[in-house]
Amino acid sequence: NLQNIPIKTEEGRQIRKMFTTKDYFMSADYSQIELRVLAHMSNSKTLIDAFNSGLDIHAETAKKVFNKETITNEERRRAKAVNFGIIYGISAFGLSEDLKIPRWMAQEFIDKYFLIYPEIKEFLDGQVEFASKEGYVKTIMNRRRYIPELKSSIYPTREFGKRTSMNAPIQGSAADILKKAMVDLDNYIVKNNLESKILLTVHDELILEVPESELNLMIKVLKETMINTVELKVSLKTEVKVGKS
Repeated sequence: NLQNIPIKTEEGRQIRKMFTTKDYFMSADYSQIELRVLAHMSNSKTLIDAFNSGLDIHAETAKKVFNKETITNEERRRAKAVNFGIIYGISAFGLSEDLKIPRWMAQEFIDKYFLIYPEIKEFLDGQVEFASKEGYVKTIMNRRRYIPELKSSIYPTREFGKRTSMNAPIQGSAADILKKAMVDLDNYIVKNNLESKILLTVHDELILEVPESELNLMIKVLKETMINTVELKVSLKTEVKVGKS
């Protein structure tokens, strides 16, 4: 289970050195793919413009929520928690627990967020409404996630159904994009008789085993394939790293 190798401590970094290959490992992960998918699916002009201008999304959200041009690290951290929390249908209670702030303050953050990005509120509410009527939600590649929980007579189960209705189209679409990139990459490797191999995925990241002779080619191909696998209203961004362990 390679996604659970620790990295934040010195001991964890030593453990990571034990995973080696006769060739090279190459990894590329999508930058903030779920927020980019949210911007695309909700058609939020503010968010799309921010991404396409290469701005720091969390800092931009913080500036708007706190209504000031210069923000602190703590304010950026809070905005980041709201940005990602929105994807998971976070409640004021959940956000207050995450940020260790009073619930009224968390509710204020969420309300301000939806004032800044009204299309996102509309999109998320629309997903719940669609799922309540049709019984499922869809990803950008029309994969369905059925949500019977919305019909439950138990309140917490219904609330879970609502959060899933908001989250599944976004997370599911991000998964679609990564899978499509894998297929495109595999086709390229087969067509060009390359020795490079797709090894595994870790969330929104692809990890390859690449021989030294193909390093330069695969750095270029991996990046281009992941960025161009689908066309969204926002540009996709990825970073490639190479190492022996």
